[in-house]
Amino acid sequence: MVKQSTLTLSIVISLVVHVGVIAALAVGVDFNEKPKALPQSNAPIVKAIVVDQKLVAAQVEKIRKQKENAKQKEIDRQRELERKLEDARKARKKEQDKIKNLERERKRKQNEADKAAAAAKAHQIKQQKEKEKAAKAERIRKQKEKEQRSAEKAAQRAKEKRRQEEAAAKKAEQERKRKAEAERKRKADAAEKARQEKELAEALAAEQSVLEKTRNRQVLSEVQKYKALITQTIKRNLVVDPSMKGKTCKVNIRLAKDGFVISTKTVSGDPVVCRASKTAITKAGRLPVSADAHVYNQMKDINLEVSPEFN
Repeated sequence: MVKQSTLTLSIVISLVVHVGVIAALAVGVDFNEKPKALPQSNAPIVKAIVVDQKLVAAQVEKIRKQKENAKQKEIDRQRELERKLEDARKARKKEQDKIKNLERERKRKQNEADKAAAAAKAHQIKQQKEKEKAAKAERIRKQKEKEQRSAEKAAQRAKEKRRQEEAAAKKAEQERKRKAEAERKRKADAAEKARQEKELAEALAAEQSVLEKTRNRQVLSEVQKYKALITQTIKRNLVVDPSMKGKTCKVNIRLAKDGFVISTKTVSGDPVVCRASKTAITKAGRLPVSADAHVYNQMKDINLEVSPEFN
């Protein structure tokens, strides 16, 4: 019994060792590498029954094929994934091309619709013109008929008039003289009226000129006043520095009717003073402006010179 137990233990140990060897081969042991010499040990040597080398080789080959199959499956999976990605890219491109074609078709149809609308409008305008032309022709025809009837009546009246001419000759002469006198008087009255109107117009023009000059002086005075107020507002918000002493900046300011600063830009001057001036204008936000439209028109786009003051 002891010998049989020892034999069974030896077989089990041998199988465990061979399975360990097979596992090591499965994770990539290089069979071409020469085996290294085992270190000497004083440990007792375990006796094992030799396993069939063909069985081991078959097991190793099986594991190698399993690894190759797994590797090939991974390669196939990657290829399938790439194929699906390529199919998705092609499908996306196809969809984009479809959208582009639909957009081109929409634009084409829109252009056709626009052309059709323009043609319809032109046709409508043409019909309207033809209708107006026909209406005008009809009015001319009726006018000619009316003129013809008038001419016929005039001919009858002329015939009647000729019968009365001799009796009415003296009366006509008197009427002519009366009309001539009335015309002369009318012309004289008209000349006098024209002279009076001319004198009145000249007087009004002179008065208007005086008023305009006075108004211009008032506007200029108001502009100067509001320019001074704007300059004072800028200086109140101006942060000065000793380096600005004796330096100036000319800035251009565009204002809304309520004094809101639409824009500001540097015209010329010291860069430091100009930056400080623009900052002060932005800080003010709104600047004094006149409610008078004439004054506002003179100062809605102005140039001001800013000179820092030091106490």
